Amino acid sequence: MDHLRYSGLSFETQRTAFLDIVSKDALIHEALVRARGLDLPDWLVVSGALYNTVWNHLTGKPSGYGIRDVDLFYFDESDLSYEAEDSVIARAAPVFADLPVPVEIRNQARVHLWYPIKFGQECPRYMSASESVSYFASKTHAVGVRFDAEGRLDLVAPFGLDDIFSFRITPNRVLDNQRTHEIKGRRAQECWPEITVVPW
Repeated sequence: MDHLRYSGLSFETQRTAFLDIVSKDALIHEALVRARGLDLPDWLVVSGALYNTVWNHLTGKPSGYGIRDVDLFYFDESDLSYEAEDSVIARAAPVFADLPVPVEIRNQARVHLWYPIKFGQECPRYMSASESVSYFASKTHAVGVRFDAEGRLDLVAPFGLDDIFSFRITPNRVLDNQRTHEIKGRRAQECWPEITVVPW
């Protein structure tokens, strides 16, 4: 099947294809350019908007299909207060205001403060935005991109890219996130029936 044409290939081949697809997508490109302009420490555009864009490209769906928002992470330990994060969100709001989907911004340095309240379990204190990606409920979702100092796209993919290119949602059992894995898997299959969800 043509949508699986990158499945099982080398990481470097998949990396090149992934970055080529997301860099040419108007929504992702614009989100990345504007995110870079905010000059946030250790920032990353992560998860759904990226792998959904790849799936759209490979299945012939339009840009933005199935994408609810763009997740923008940053990491700033200098002030872990809600107010500091909220001020970043407020500063960024006009920057992204005319994008077709909202941009959700979160400081990964303070996730451990609110995660137990929201999800009823502890999570580690992350040491970088990249580290937080490796704790997503599904390994497939653990991907991020940003511009490096030279303006090239830098990829974070702790579990590689083969799950994305194989249309396979694989659980990440580092935390007890079974419910999230299953909910996101079902929703993905509604948009892309080519997807297989690996049981928890």
